[in-house]
Amino acid sequence: MATNFVDRVVLHVAAGNGGHGVASVRREKFKPLGGPDGGNGGRGGSVILRVDPQSTTLLDYHRSPHRHAENGKPGAGDERNGADGPDLVLPVPEGTVVKDSDGRMLADLVGMGTEHVVARGGRGGLGNKALASPRRKAPGFALLGEPGEALDVVLELKTLADVALIGFPSAGKSSLVSVLSAAKPKIADYPFTTLVPNLGVVTAGQARFTIADVPGLIPGAHEGRGLGLEFLRHVERCSVLAHVIDCATLEPGRDPLTDLEVIERELSLYVPDADLGGRPLAERTRVIVLNKADVPEARDLAEMVKPDLEAQGYEVYIVSAVAHQGLKELTFALARLVEQARAELPEVTPQRVVLRPKAVDDSGFEVRREHGPEGDFFRVVGERPTRWVRQTDFTNDEAVGYLADRLARLGVEDQLYKAGAVAGDTVVIGATDDAVVFDWEPTLQSGAELLGARGTDLRLEEPSRPTRGEKREAMQERYSARAATQAELEAERRSGLWHLDEGEGDDAGPEGRADGQADTSGQADTAGESGKRGPQR
Repeated sequence: MATNFVDRVVLHVAAGNGGHGVASVRREKFKPLGGPDGGNGGRGGSVILRVDPQSTTLLDYHRSPHRHAENGKPGAGDERNGADGPDLVLPVPEGTVVKDSDGRMLADLVGMGTEHVVARGGRGGLGNKALASPRRKAPGFALLGEPGEALDVVLELKTLADVALIGFPSAGKSSLVSVLSAAKPKIADYPFTTLVPNLGVVTAGQARFTIADVPGLIPGAHEGRGLGLEFLRHVERCSVLAHVIDCATLEPGRDPLTDLEVIERELSLYVPDADLGGRPLAERTRVIVLNKADVPEARDLAEMVKPDLEAQGYEVYIVSAVAHQGLKELTFALARLVEQARAELPEVTPQRVVLRPKAVDDSGFEVRREHGPEGDFFRVVGERPTRWVRQTDFTNDEAVGYLADRLARLGVEDQLYKAGAVAGDTVVIGATDDAVVFDWEPTLQSGAELLGARGTDLRLEEPSRPTRGEKREAMQERYSARAATQAELEAERRSGLWHLDEGEGDDAGPEGRADGQADTSGQADTAGESGKRGPQR
């Protein structure tokens, strides 16, 4: 038969991933250089456990153990950021203890409305608008969103009750709860009728307290025999333990004193959760309830063993759940013990969970040399390098170059040099499951950096453009230099250092004839001496 009560489940939770940033350029009329306008991605949703008074069991998480929060939306152009993913709030009963897969306690959820963030959503990636800087005015890439946390947690429900009824199976614990309170547990004449704890509220005068019916215990319960370990944890929060002993049992080898000794031994061997700050079960206030006194033989046995039990320091009450005998005295006695226990113990308050997150800007990292099946390699372990790798889009060369610049500024290359890495060695960044593997090539100063930083345009960095007056002055200077050169050549020609041959230019003919008529003898002597050589300089 299916049960409607589940007090321990393994929950697989995954927070939402952060939205990706976007690389976009502003396009608007009359603005040829609009610049980047890509928005950032939204934050992923977190998974939160919250104490809900309407929740009494972990059955929903037993049937659906996988829970995933929504992802953040990606950014868009025109500086539009993506929407954050909504948080996934999971209601749990009061008294739920949250542990990780290794058994370490993460939170003790006591108090209505108490919350605990199990998995945090990933941060959204930055768009190229946020990545722009005076040195990188036009980034052509954006950062990816970080993945959300994904882990397995164990939820254990530890009942919040004042009094716990413990004892062997079929001792009449469920019958007592049904007559002391308004609870209606299942009652039958066979062992292990009670498979789940039953809670009831008892009123004794002005006092009110809760009572829990714990399933029957047998020898070896602290080792997991029967249903012991499954329900002994429900006794950890109880202040008073009531031993319900069946005085009418016909099983061989059982009597009230032996039953008490066996149950006490199981309580002393059970180790409570130290994280809850509870006392050992053997140190709790205990009372003896000799049940089924409506049977004559059982009443005689109860009257016989009562002095022996009182001699051991116990308060002993002889009752009958069927005949409603001795219930009033038992109820007021339990109320008195509960009031004393409440006065001794500190008030149960929601535990303050101290969060110590790792510093986001922690620049610490470590370079280790490890040995793998294909040879030695170098592993870079650190919060910032791992986060930067997750945010990098390796399909974009500019984004990969940006990652290389960030790692170089962080000092990763220097540490690789010190560790003995050379060009071509295998370098792994990140954890084993999602690490990035590449062949290391040191950064080289080849002169390409003189063209400008990555993501910049030198045309945008030109300090000034010449005005019209400056252009006119430069043109006049060129014309003056040209006229001076022509005048110098003309002076050399007139001095006889060189002359133009006949037929060279139409504009030089008249001047040549005039010079020949004026200086004919000189020209003949010169021609005779030079042997009709060409122009001399």
